[in-house]
Amino acid sequence: TGPMHMGNARGGVLGDALASVLSRAGYDVWREFYVNDAGNQIEKFASSIEARSIQLLKGEDAIEFPEDGYHGDDIKELAKLFCEKYGDDWLKLDTPERHKMMAEFGLSINLPKMKRDLARYGIEYDQWFLESSLHASGYVADSVQKLTDAGFTYEKDGALWLHTSKILADKLLAAGKKPEDIEKLELKDDVLRRANGFYTYFAADIAYHRNKFEQRGFDKVINVWGADHHGHVARLKGAMDALGLDGEHRLDIVLMQLVKLMRGGEVVRMSKRTGKAISLSDLLDEIPVDAARYFFNSRPESPVEFDLDLAVRQDSENPVYYVQYAHARICTMLSALAADGHEVPDINSADLSLLSTEQERELIKQVALLPEEIRLAARDYDPSRINKYVTELAARFHRFYTACRIKGAEEGVLNARLCLADTVRRVIALSLSVIGVSAPEKM
Repeated sequence: TGPMHMGNARGGVLGDALASVLSRAGYDVWREFYVNDAGNQIEKFASSIEARSIQLLKGEDAIEFPEDGYHGDDIKELAKLFCEKYGDDWLKLDTPERHKMMAEFGLSINLPKMKRDLARYGIEYDQWFLESSLHASGYVADSVQKLTDAGFTYEKDGALWLHTSKILADKLLAAGKKPEDIEKLELKDDVLRRANGFYTYFAADIAYHRNKFEQRGFDKVINVWGADHHGHVARLKGAMDALGLDGEHRLDIVLMQLVKLMRGGEVVRMSKRTGKAISLSDLLDEIPVDAARYFFNSRPESPVEFDLDLAVRQDSENPVYYVQYAHARICTMLSALAADGHEVPDINSADLSLLSTEQERELIKQVALLPEEIRLAARDYDPSRINKYVTELAARFHRFYTACRIKGAEEGVLNARLCLADTVRRVIALSLSVIGVSAPEKM
């Protein structure tokens, strides 16, 4: 619900590129952003705006800022906008009404900004799904009741618990694990409804995924999460299994490691422009969108050291520049040859058997690998395969271009090489489009 950070920057690209790869592989794909606009997080959001608003109206010492509140400058900005709009009239409201008003106001500012930042980043979602809608419709309560009816919950200390340890232990036993080995795992249960009657995030997560499987009929659900959520994976899959939704096979989680921004060999934590923690918007003010998308689309399980200096370099050391330059080089070459009267011929009229040098054959082999690379990237949930593929394709084209003369070659050879170069151009453009990177015609 706040500014888009580096985790969003990486997760957004991984999810978007993976969705694109899956779509290219023939799957019917739906992109969705889940907004945590309910529960404890949104309460902290509202109370943070409230505290900053009171400090604005009555002075810094009028109220102590909540220790677990959100301390960012974005909250101060929201409080300023809130007070400009509502003055101090809201002080007459009781706390629940006040917090509801502030949460709605904050989200009305932040959600459109998040959408604008992501659109600038080349990411569009089919739906922004609000967690609050699950609570308002009673679907969270209904999902918890289903688990209770199935015998998977119990009450303790006034709260309702999911018997997660039993669900997971039974699965492990069925998979052949020994009871003594399972005991060493120290599996724990999860609270679904607190003693105060409020449902937990886990309860809402269960309802959200049940909604996807049961209400909307998705065959497979893929979540992109930060690696710090790894302990949540088995629990959520187990809850889906308990609901009879086969979470073990239908729910997949891609865990991504952390991002470390580097400049001059040193870790960068603050924006040069704002002096604050770097947001997605700050990053895109500093480096091209194409570079951000290319660099963040690396293997999810590998930590990213994002070299800000490398991302803006215009030489072969920068992989995205290197690939885009290959595309632009082909476009310029084809345009110059067309001006001399050598248009790309119909591929069926060209004698491709004349493409017999080692560089030509290596280039053709790489072109032919694209369908398999897309299939494997979809199978392994690893769209970074396309980065590696298109970088190697660019390298083989540059070698071909150096070794094999096109202009001035015998006409049959010229036509065959024109067809090959144009095919490489189209394959580079297609590969870059899969990972959301542009293919410029001039550089």
